[in-house]
Amino acid sequence: MLGRVETRSVSPVFVGRAEELTTLNDALARAAAGEPQALLVGGEAGVGKTRLVEEFAAAAAREGSVVALGGCVEIGADGLPFAPFSTALRALRRELPAELAAAAAGQEDELARLLPELGETGTGRHDEEGMARLFELTARLLERVAADRTVLVALEDLHWADASTRHLLAYLFRTLRTGRLVVLATYRSDDIHRRHPLRPLLAELDRMRTVHRIELGRFNRAEVARQIAGIHAAEPDPDRVDEIFRRSDGNAFFVEELAVACSEDCCTGLTDSLRDLLLVRVETLPESAQRVTRIVAEGGSTVEYRLLAAVAGLAEDDLIEALRAAVNANILLATPGDDEGYRFRHSLVREAVADDLLAGERSRLNRRYAEALEADPGLVPADQRVMRLASYWYHARDAAKALPAVLDASAAARRRHAYSEQLGLLERAMELWDVAPEEVKAALRPVDHTEVYRAPDAADPATTPLRYLDLMAASAVAGRFCGERERALKITKRALRLLDEEDDPLLAAWFWVQRSRLVQAKGRDDGWKELGTAQELVRGLPPSEVHAEVLTNVATWCMLHEPGAEALAAAERAVQYARMVGAREIELNARVTRGVLVVDAGDIETGLAELYDVKEQSLADGHFHVAGRTYVNLPSELEAVGRSAEAVGILEEGTGFARKYGLLDTEAFVWGNLSDSLFSLGRWDEAAEAASNALRRGHSAKPRGAAALCLAHVALARGDAAEAARQLAAAHSSFGTHDPVPQQWLPLAFIGIGVAASEGRVLDARGALDRALDAGTPPGTQRFGWRLLLAAATAEADSRRLPVAREGREAALDRILGAAKRLTTGAPIWEAHDLWVRAELQWAAGITAPDVWSEVVTAFEGLERPYDLARVRHRLAEALLATGGDDERDRVTELLRLAHAVAEHLGARPLTDAVSLLAQRARIGLGPAPRQQRPHDPAHDLGLTSRERDVLRLVSAGRTNRQIAEELFISPKTASVHVSNILGKLGVSGRGEAAAVAHRLGLFPTETLTT
Repeated sequence: MLGRVETRSVSPVFVGRAEELTTLNDALARAAAGEPQALLVGGEAGVGKTRLVEEFAAAAAREGSVVALGGCVEIGADGLPFAPFSTALRALRRELPAELAAAAAGQEDELARLLPELGETGTGRHDEEGMARLFELTARLLERVAADRTVLVALEDLHWADASTRHLLAYLFRTLRTGRLVVLATYRSDDIHRRHPLRPLLAELDRMRTVHRIELGRFNRAEVARQIAGIHAAEPDPDRVDEIFRRSDGNAFFVEELAVACSEDCCTGLTDSLRDLLLVRVETLPESAQRVTRIVAEGGSTVEYRLLAAVAGLAEDDLIEALRAAVNANILLATPGDDEGYRFRHSLVREAVADDLLAGERSRLNRRYAEALEADPGLVPADQRVMRLASYWYHARDAAKALPAVLDASAAARRRHAYSEQLGLLERAMELWDVAPEEVKAALRPVDHTEVYRAPDAADPATTPLRYLDLMAASAVAGRFCGERERALKITKRALRLLDEEDDPLLAAWFWVQRSRLVQAKGRDDGWKELGTAQELVRGLPPSEVHAEVLTNVATWCMLHEPGAEALAAAERAVQYARMVGAREIELNARVTRGVLVVDAGDIETGLAELYDVKEQSLADGHFHVAGRTYVNLPSELEAVGRSAEAVGILEEGTGFARKYGLLDTEAFVWGNLSDSLFSLGRWDEAAEAASNALRRGHSAKPRGAAALCLAHVALARGDAAEAARQLAAAHSSFGTHDPVPQQWLPLAFIGIGVAASEGRVLDARGALDRALDAGTPPGTQRFGWRLLLAAATAEADSRRLPVAREGREAALDRILGAAKRLTTGAPIWEAHDLWVRAELQWAAGITAPDVWSEVVTAFEGLERPYDLARVRHRLAEALLATGGDDERDRVTELLRLAHAVAEHLGARPLTDAVSLLAQRARIGLGPAPRQQRPHDPAHDLGLTSRERDVLRLVSAGRTNRQIAEELFISPKTASVHVSNILGKLGVSGRGEAAAVAHRLGLFPTETLTT
């Protein structure tokens, strides 16, 4: 409206900052080469941060970079959630509309929380991962936009940033890995006092090697002289330079203000007071212009022209003249764009003008802002409207108006996943509650303002007035979601104290469930006491959603801590109650828990079928949180029962699913489980890579601990005991000691035994086993229990000749055997481990039994475990050599060659060394067997192993499984497994058909076949 006005206080010549510009330009060059860059620019107010960024951005744009600028918006004392990111994304959308639309495709409803222009905000699930999910999608959006072009995102005034903006910036700095992207943020260093919320973020970023931090210093005298010369377009008087340099102390903004003041002959009368310096030119304005500057100062970082006009109440010509005076004096600037407005040229002047306001004057101005915005909501951008209205009414000190406005703002913050701001606003609402009129509170409804964060079946929220307890419930959840768990715990404690005086067991149970989650997240306890209290509160009450939620949480807790029959019964009840009240998501969640417990109880196919069904239904219904659980738990159960290849297929699908929906912890757990299954399949390099991905993607400690265990397992198998010990310590640190669960303590003990045994510390290995067994191997922990017992038994077997291991060996072997008898063997993998553990125990006791080891080898030949098969083949070869039978030499040679080939391929150095040493002692070469011209073998073409060929020969001769077992010295169950494998490989349905195929192919031509 006023057009461009020449500003004579700003030097057209950019002074100094050569070193800082070099750093920025180097970062831009690295980004252009595909290495994302993160930069922080700090400095005191007025030192020239904005000018540096403007010069850098202009140069980057000239070189072809896309520049997106955003600034933190302050409304009174309140920051606007995600404001700088919304502004920057809006700029990117203007510059690259098609590219941004393509990058956001499929996630518009989530990304609309930051950029409303993308569409309606999603109504999806809110949880602890909500913010992280939004952050992940934002990072992916920026990476995609910057895939083919260099993009500079500059965010100014981080000292005013809301908590959500700070969290998002930290996330980007931590996780950006690809794209030609520069993310730069500025902050005012002199404002960062000891308790400023930005200080922890700066400390965190300082620890990141990928973040470059630039601190702008003040100008020296020569630079001040150049700045003054640029302002006046003439060489300044040296005495005047000395005086301005002394008073400004090299602060670029103060130099500008003093240079102008001195040119207007008021320099000599100006005191050294900062306030006087900032206000001197404001006080020379006409009264109408001073009044307008005061209005602008209280309105926020930028005030729209139409809103300013409504608040000022001046005739349009008078308002324009007042604005022209302020702009000509270079105090206010007109902001370009569709929403024309005005802001102070420098925030220091705005703060000085605002601080000069009287308390009553400030509240009156805020009231006028609020009234104008209520009368015409279109005066400000839509995404700022609710937040600004809440701030204006609150600072107007009108509780009747402020309470509903603040609650509306809290609901808007929640929709944006700005849970930190939601919590602050809800706490402000609780502050207003006691002073707000009763009729105002009676008109409020939970469904409008807290989005039913309460016991939803206690009453119909659409017709029930909002209660103070509803605010507390919403605050507790917001605190949990944004990580402010201590504040949330205090709120739940106060709420439960209030509920002692009310008859509302459902709401009390709901609060106890929240408290259970909080104490677990804080690392204070395992949360069972709180869950138990909630369970007692709902016991005997009619079915309800809260009741179903309590039972689901109890069942899940039991699945992790005390799996078994009681846990399964709790899961069954949870499913039933959820179905009765139509709580579909709770039902599906409870069914995941039930499916896991059914598999662990031994009914493998039933449990897996349930997990597969829940996966499909949750995906179809859009319950992605539950679907994420199935992508973790289903393949985990498949791996537990030895179906690793099937697990890998689901896990690979799960990584894409979790990444698409920004489920960071889910993705980390999926990567960790994928690492386990890849290890089983002998794909160790991929397993290590998957575990590293889990560490990188993990949002919380537990998935990172599980990933560290995966890396420790690979390191241990490859003979790097030091790395295994380091990863073991990292896992211990991640898991902590407050909430032990079997799926943590058993693997920790397994790795601990392996590390101790590899270093010859047999007594330490026994101690690790004793501690693990004392903690327990509950039903359903076969996967971890068998591996633990095997590690202990192998350690005893390998150390049987060490003198230090003799004392206490018998007791140790007895304890391992006793524990083995308590573990179930309902799956082939568990049966194989049972045989292996018992064989190792015999070996440790000095019993060499080739037949026993032959049975172990047979058990593993039908499983997807190449490393385990190589290990037991080595043991069998060792047993055969120990018995001294020369007639078995060919068999020993084959066993050792096969074991050595697998060990070398995997990089399993301990096994490679053991096999090589045994072969050397037996004078067996481990090179490829000499080629001999052998007759064509149809059995080999069918994929039959040598053992399966022997079994098929006896099947063809009409032998039963028991007779086959007796003749081949194996168990009937193992014989049955071999027969099943043979039928599958031949593609027949029965033993008679198998015999007919053998006859037709002439597999056993010299024998009489009976069908």
